[in-house]
Amino acid sequence: MSEIVPQNGNVLLTWEDLWVTASSLKDGNKAILKGLTGYAKPGELLAIMGPSGCGKSTLLDTIAGRLGSSTTQSGDILINGRKQTLAYGTSAYVTQEDTLMATLTVKEAVYYSAELQLPNSMPKSEKKQIADTTMKEMGLQDAMETRIGGWSGKGISGGQKRRVSICIEILTRPKLLFLDEPTSGLDSAASYYVMKTIASQCQGRTIIASIHQPSTEVFSLFHSLCLLSSGRTVYFGPASAATEFFALSGYPCPTLQNPSDHFLKTINSDFDQDIEEGPTKRKSTEEVINILIKSYGDSEKYRAVQSQVAEICKQKGEVLEKRSRASFTTQSLVLTKRSFVNMSRDLGYYWMRLAVYIVIAVGLGTIYYDVGFSYTSVQSRGSMLMFVATFITFMAIGGFSSFVEELKVFQREKLNGHYGSGSFVIANTLSAMPYLVLVSFIPGAIAYFLTGLQGGFEHFMCFAVVLFTCMMLVESLMMIVANIVPNFLMGLISGAGIQALMCLSGGFFRLPNDLPRVFWKYPLHYVAFHKYAYQGLFKNEFEGLKIHDENMKGLIKGEYILKYKWQMDMDYSKWVDLAILLGMIILYRLLFLLFVKAGEKVKPAVRAIMSNSPKQIKSAETFAA
Repeated sequence: MSEIVPQNGNVLLTWEDLWVTASSLKDGNKAILKGLTGYAKPGELLAIMGPSGCGKSTLLDTIAGRLGSSTTQSGDILINGRKQTLAYGTSAYVTQEDTLMATLTVKEAVYYSAELQLPNSMPKSEKKQIADTTMKEMGLQDAMETRIGGWSGKGISGGQKRRVSICIEILTRPKLLFLDEPTSGLDSAASYYVMKTIASQCQGRTIIASIHQPSTEVFSLFHSLCLLSSGRTVYFGPASAATEFFALSGYPCPTLQNPSDHFLKTINSDFDQDIEEGPTKRKSTEEVINILIKSYGDSEKYRAVQSQVAEICKQKGEVLEKRSRASFTTQSLVLTKRSFVNMSRDLGYYWMRLAVYIVIAVGLGTIYYDVGFSYTSVQSRGSMLMFVATFITFMAIGGFSSFVEELKVFQREKLNGHYGSGSFVIANTLSAMPYLVLVSFIPGAIAYFLTGLQGGFEHFMCFAVVLFTCMMLVESLMMIVANIVPNFLMGLISGAGIQALMCLSGGFFRLPNDLPRVFWKYPLHYVAFHKYAYQGLFKNEFEGLKIHDENMKGLIKGEYILKYKWQMDMDYSKWVDLAILLGMIILYRLLFLLFVKAGEKVKPAVRAIMSNSPKQIKSAETFAA
């Protein structure tokens, strides 16, 4: 056995007696990984294989330090023989799903990522050079000007998307690369070219990939193989020696058959069929798996793995240092620019909503066209303003689907350490503001002047700004909802339900003094932004207005109508209501930031308390055996 010494920043990864337990209220605690031991070396591609549900992705997530909050682990995971966290820039993780911005071109997506990840001290020209070189390494030079594409339109192929995902993660030249099912959803040809490109990146880099059922050509690219079944190791060692191991264990691979097909068919316990063992004997799949596991445990391969892990652990290689990245200001500016471009190209984000709002504004303006100043116009003005503050802003949830897609990109990039939550919240807020100004002012002007509301630049500006703040508030609310309820349909229903409750308690459908005191008035009436939107719009319209009363044959001041008909709080002006709405925007955005950060710490802590230790599961299984 040759001695392995990490050099020049190379990474040696080992895991020993690794147990992982998943916990749920329905199924209780279940061991997913059971006492696994293995290692990954620089310059090699280690493939983790096995049937569906065997623990491939769980093993990859565990050694990458990305286990979910509902799982717990025990055992030793060492980097260069030391217990240390994978620092930013030293490792990269490519998820099974290609979560990319569909509106960007390949070049734009990689360039923006380079600006986000590479340090400020590096010139912009050098960042572009690194991005161009990386794209060429991944064979993307011919697709650089093509949009990535998605639900909104056709773009690059599935194999190219996978290579873009890899390209983005290797910009920092990480020494350790994790890939979860890199060939998922690709045909055999695309799978081969993707894996060939990945294998070509092995020089000076440790690559670990979970893969389900590779072709013969793809299997030949692997240096080492970790074969799992039901969370247990069936084989670990050189990929080229796996066929010999199965043959010596009594289950040789038939001539001209793909070795990976043979391995998976033999150890797949989902379909418990009898497997031939010689001309007359047949054994169940579970028996065969136990035979192979025992055979591996008694083999020279197993002893070599144990010895190799022990040798690596003794060496105590270098400590990985965190690499510098772009500053908070640079990240915020780059994200703002990227988000602005995405919003401008995504028809569903704002442009479709603008078109719909213009149609509604024209309809609203023609229904209430030139309402006049008679007493009957009081109700018409109130209904028109209520519709603007409630239903037009309510429709701002139409951008929820586009925001969910952007949020998925954020969660992937944040998990990989590209930037933090603060940069994203600032960028999303700044990039959305110009579009919301358009969506507020253009339809607002159409509805305002067709209806014939109170004249004057100040009155129109106040009306438009209140509409703008309401839309910002609805978007902020939906951001919070999307973070708590990431499911698209459930998120829409939840957001609509919250707004409906706020609308009911706002003070129009039921006047403030008539609201039930419990819940509806205290606290919902004072928490709902509709209260301040109604008051701001109504005060803006009725203050200084004189209404002709045909019955009393005189004029009624707007202030009187506000106080006694609409029961508005006249102790402060409309500008105070507007200031409260602006303050609520800041509060909602801070709440979103808080929920993102709290979710990272609170959820894992709560679930960890509810789950049993993997050692307890291990002891129970050992006792049962």
